[in-house]
Amino acid sequence: MTLTDLLSPAAVISPLRANGKKQALQELAQHAATLTGLPEREIFEALLQRERLGSTGIGDGIAIPHGRMPGTDRLVGLFARADKPIDFDALDGQPVDIIFVLIAPEGAGADHLKALARVARVLRNQPVLEQIRKIRDPAAIYAVLAESAAQAA
Repeated sequence: MTLTDLLSPAAVISPLRANGKKQALQELAQHAATLTGLPEREIFEALLQRERLGSTGIGDGIAIPHGRMPGTDRLVGLFARADKPIDFDALDGQPVDIIFVLIAPEGAGADHLKALARVARVLRNQPVLEQIRKIRDPAAIYAVLAESAAQAA
């Protein structure tokens, strides 16, 4: 499984305009609902429930909110580049401007963990991260992510 198996060009949002974590998760849940056909409120609740366990802000301005959802049979990703950095209660205390949402089937198990690890590996690649932060166009961001995913495979 590569990043492009999780992410479609339509699943890239740039810029994401949100003033806080909750608003960002609402915007992302709304977009994810459009992509997946799953109820927006349930996606939002799944992401919020996971955040209550501990922030998905992994540091370096990156967050990977994720949740398991009934009604889906595949892993779905959504990438967003925030217009302004958002306080996400990240592990390093820094605000977040790169967000990758991962929605997994309830029984995804190891596939869910592998997908999280793959996303983190691609986004922690400093040259890729720097390149993404300079780009505003969603199609160009997708191209960078797809290229880095192919190199990492």
